Amino acid sequence: MSLIGTEVKPFKAQAYQNGRFVEVTEENFKGQWSVVCFYPADFTFVCPTELGDLQDQYETLKSLGVEVYSVSTDTHFTHKAWHDSSETIGKITYLMIGDPTHTISRNFDVLIEADGLADRGTFIIDPDGVIQTVEINAGGIGRDASALVNKIKAAQYVRKNPGEVCPAKWQEGGATLKPSLDLVGKI
Repeated sequence: MSLIGTEVKPFKAQAYQNGRFVEVTEENFKGQWSVVCFYPADFTFVCPTELGDLQDQYETLKSLGVEVYSVSTDTHFTHKAWHDSSETIGKITYLMIGDPTHTISRNFDVLIEADGLADRGTFIIDPDGVIQTVEINAGGIGRDASALVNKIKAAQYVRKNPGEVCPAKWQEGGATLKPSLDLVGKI
């Protein structure tokens, strides 16, 4: 079953951010746009490249009113240890949520049960706490945060402009479409 259009399910977890531990719940995803980025595990290989790339786009995302949350099945203590020992991860300023109970990973349907690890899943959540996009990658395929920025801009545009849709490769300021009977078979 698709998670698109569903509200984020309840959870409570601990996260690491900027030298402190904080509690996070599904309520954090309301009132603003959110990106939730699941990854398999701390102290691995592809994961730090993705999380570092996400940090490189963090100021741009914040300027769009987006908060970022990374999630793995590690604990918040492990996130701190990784943050303290990795140059790339040490630059991260967004929340790193620990999910050792697998509750969040199950809620978002990214848990690899046999391994106790999360798939590479990216979710864009609107200010109502409703999931608008889902992207799942195989473990060996890293994600590109600049593509995520464009998806968020499109999601925000569609929310602000009911009745319009963003075509493939849409860029901010580009032409949109207004679905109607007149367009059927003409694109």
